[in-house]
Amino acid sequence: MNIAYQMPTKVIVGEGCVHANAASIAGMGSNALIVTGARSAKINGSQDDVIAVLTNNAQSYAIYDKVMSNPTIECAYDGAAFAKAQGCDFVIAIGGGSPMDAAKAIAMLARQEIPESELFSGQYSEDVLPMVHIPTTAGTGSEVTQYAILTNHAAQTKMSLASPLLFPKIALLDARYMSTLSLNDTVNTAIDALSHAVEGMLTVRANLITDILAAEAIKNIAFCIGALKQSAVTPDIREKLLYASMLGGMVIANTGTTVVHAMGYPLTYFKDIDHGRANGLLMAAFFDFLQKRVPEKVSEILSLMGFLSVEAFKSTMNELMGEKEKVTDEEFIKFSETVIKAKNVGNTIIAPSKNDIINMYAASF
Repeated sequence: MNIAYQMPTKVIVGEGCVHANAASIAGMGSNALIVTGARSAKINGSQDDVIAVLTNNAQSYAIYDKVMSNPTIECAYDGAAFAKAQGCDFVIAIGGGSPMDAAKAIAMLARQEIPESELFSGQYSEDVLPMVHIPTTAGTGSEVTQYAILTNHAAQTKMSLASPLLFPKIALLDARYMSTLSLNDTVNTAIDALSHAVEGMLTVRANLITDILAAEAIKNIAFCIGALKQSAVTPDIREKLLYASMLGGMVIANTGTTVVHAMGYPLTYFKDIDHGRANGLLMAAFFDFLQKRVPEKVSEILSLMGFLSVEAFKSTMNELMGEKEKVTDEEFIKFSETVIKAKNVGNTIIAPSKNDIINMYAASF
């Protein structure tokens, strides 16, 4: 039996965990860069809690709140320049996947001179600002991964920085910060978390440990589906989703993702479809593709969710996501040209061909 597993981030879950772990934050440095978006952290109370802790700790801070959805390479370099100008010696990321991913790139670029042409090379020095991550959505699990996904306009897609250096030191998970999330954002991020757990089980790097974590995540998300369909998202449901999202992150930190993520990126870049929703729109077609080749794996995953068939899963996902966007046959072909080059394709348990990818797009829309 050969198994490898790495997740060096210290994870703390619970109501009030930011204040309860003020001493840990104090040990991170003297001058924090708070990386967040323009609005949500101010509304949900997370930014106020962080500032209160930093103030009580007599730590200085600066706020970089220019992170947009699907953060760009330019945003990462801008944030890094701001961090250097402010003399920040650690980073606190607050928000969903966008601020957390941007924060990782900023933490690295604030300490290393890396030209844009080499940003995704994987060749970095070990000098990265230490990070605390505080997720306010239950989707990406970025608080426990070594990935930072950035929009690359030159390549017209999203691309991943990946290095063990990008694992946050501490992740603080308080589901109260999700209380102001809209139902639409809650559904999309839950589907994102589900796709991480599902895809993790369908990679060539899956192992016994990651499958156990993935199964736990899938079961918790499946438990919440009824509440999502009924718009009955209680604090308990939000806590389960946040827990599952974190587990999904722990899975893909070790397994990576599949062709589903690669196919989702053009939908986000060209069609402005939310990342989690894009994955959800593609998942049933992905199951159909694999059912002919590894039916036992597909059946195992469907069983964890309580579904007897791919059709039953597809029906539930359609109900959750509503009317689909319009994507043309020409766009399927265009997108497949980029997708087939992605590393995620070879990481899939059965690597699809370009025609398989086109067919999965067509079946999804």
